[in-house]
Amino acid sequence: MATTSTRLSKQARREQLLDTAVALVRTRGADGLTLVTLAEAAGVSRPIAYDHFGTRPGLLLALYRRLDERHRAAIAQTLQDAAPTAGEVARAISTAYFACATDMPELNAVSGALKGNPEMETVQHELMDSYTDLMTAALLPYSRLSPEALRLRCAGVLGAAEAIAVQLNRERATADDSVAALTDLIVGSLAATADR
Repeated sequence: MATTSTRLSKQARREQLLDTAVALVRTRGADGLTLVTLAEAAGVSRPIAYDHFGTRPGLLLALYRRLDERHRAAIAQTLQDAAPTAGEVARAISTAYFACATDMPELNAVSGALKGNPEMETVQHELMDSYTDLMTAALLPYSRLSPEALRLRCAGVLGAAEAIAVQLNRERATADDSVAALTDLIVGSLAATADR
């Protein structure tokens, strides 16, 4: 095993390791990702991988968080570019959601590898709360619902989005049909909208 001669800051090394982990999951699946395979693929010593993540579940959790951050960043960017109407904001959320669901299969693979991990449930709740808050903030200007009522509806719509993503990934629905269905659900959940 050759170790890399370039000295990186701790944060830069962590980013490099997470980039390598994504590539490993993409090519070998989540089962092929361990701290040892990560160290070998990244060209670093095993202690460096262990220093950054501690355990395989620690690595998987860090990778899951990173992939989720990319997912939310893509949606935030899409929202910035959307026309300021309820329908266009809903379409932007839907389009970005399904683009990430199909373009980042690693997220599902990592999630599956963490099933049964007690920390994973906490992380998933935390990330779902963050995502629900993002969606609520984007839709609030187009709804007369209270923020609390809208947030609850957004949580329900996200559950539906996950179910539609399963259909999309199983090729039982097209991307266009999935986006249209989720857009309709989002707009419908706004109740008395100020602008469609």
